[in-house]
This record gives sequence, C-alpha cells and structure tokens, in this order.
Amino acid sequence: MRLPGNFFLAVALLGIGSSAGGAPAPDELYRRGMENYQAGDFALSAKWFGDCVAQQPSSGAWQNLGLAEWQNGQVGEAIVAWERSAWLDPANHAARTNLLVARKIAQLEAPVLAWNEIPSTWLSVNAWAWLGGVSLWAAVGLITLPGLLRWPRATWPQALAATGLALFLLSLPAQIGAHSRARIGFVIGPGAALRLSPTQDAETVMRLAPGEPGRGGEIRGKYVFVRTERSAGWLAREQFEFICPRPVRPREIL
Repeated sequence: MRLPGNFFLAVALLGIGSSAGGAPAPDELYRRGMENYQAGDFALSAKWFGDCVAQQPSSGAWQNLGLAEWQNGQVGEAIVAWERSAWLDPANHAARTNLLVARKIAQLEAPVLAWNEIPSTWLSVNAWAWLGGVSLWAAVGLITLPGLLRWPRATWPQALAATGLALFLLSLPAQIGAHSRARIGFVIGPGAALRLSPTQDAETVMRLAPGEPGRGGEIRGKYVFVRTERSAGWLAREQFEFICPRPVRPREIL
C-alpha cells in the first residue's frame, strides 16, 4: 500500500548529522537510506534506516524509516517508526501528520491515553525528567541556602522555591504517564492472532490488523499479554512492538 501523492506535501525526508565512529557510521547508513528511498527501492531504504536507528536512534531517522516502511506496504512497522519518532521528539509535527493520515487510510484507531498520559506527550521523557529534577533541587536550594549562607531575609527566594516545588509536583503526573505510556505497543505483520493462552495451539480470540494499538503486559516465552480496546489475549512477541523498546529480562526467556 502506498500513500497518495498529496501526503508528501505535509512531510519531507529529514536530514541528520552524525560523525559517530564505526563502519558504516550512522550518517553513512542514513545517506544510503535517503538514496534508496529517492530511487524507489523502499525495502532497501528501510533496511538502511533500520540499521541507522539501531546504532543511533533519532526522531528524523525513525520518521524516514516509517516513510520507507509505508511505501513498502508494511503498515505496522511504519506506525511503530512514526510513534517512536514522536516519542523522541514530541515537536516533530511531520511524524504526527504521518500518523494521522496513515491511520485514516488504514482505518486504524490511535491509542487511548489516560489523563496523565496526555501531558506526557507534550515533552520528551528526558525533558520531563530534567524539569522535575531541576525544579526540585532548585526549590530545595532556595529553601536551605539563604539560612546556611546567612543571606538577608527576602521574599524572592521563597517565591522561587514555591514555583520550583509547584513545577516539580506538576511534572510528576506526566512522568508517571510517560512510564505507563511506554507499555503501549502496536501490531506488526499480517495475521496476528490474539490467543487465550501463550501457546501456539491455543484458541484464537480474534485477529488484529497491522498497526492496531494495545498495551503489553506480562511476557511468557514467545508470547506477550496484550490488551486492546476490543479484547485481550496472548500475542506472539514477534508480532508486537512497544513504542519504547523493552530489554528482555532473563526470567522472560524460556
């Protein structure tokens, strides 16, 4: 499946600069991905962009990987790439436009977010962490330092400390929301079967479309428990990608 021509009026291939070591370096992989995309070899372009984000994840590389995957007919992989692009850089409006148009074409729903997950999309995870840490320690410093340094009494340190504490408290729901939002994932590949138990012979509850969102939970061997808006069950791990890639723990491997 390919996007209509007017889709590209809203988005463009983004460039990145990198001088990381290794052969080939991320910037070389990115260049190859750009060249193959422009030549119409979308499968090879997706390979190069995939290798690029594996070495050095960036919002621009994820966005372009999504474009290549979409043009190659891989709807689920494209959705995951654009979601990860927006995860790294919430200000990447092109990635969000990609998601809106692609979901409209593929008739897919966006993930339903909890109240505290909505503000977590306004800034990156690192930005929320920095805001919370800096505001908390600034408030602590402004409360304790005037007494330790015997500064003349003034109202401005107390006002700034109150502001810092307020920012810290306001950032907490967003940080918790970012943590829970990391459990959101998307179906990749066709014919994804949601099963009653984590075995290949288990009864199929329903089939999920590529790009359909869900929330992943417990992992048992080759299966992950996924809850969607329509149902819940066990899905093969190879057919579900989290928005924030999860490291596999030893106890999750049979």
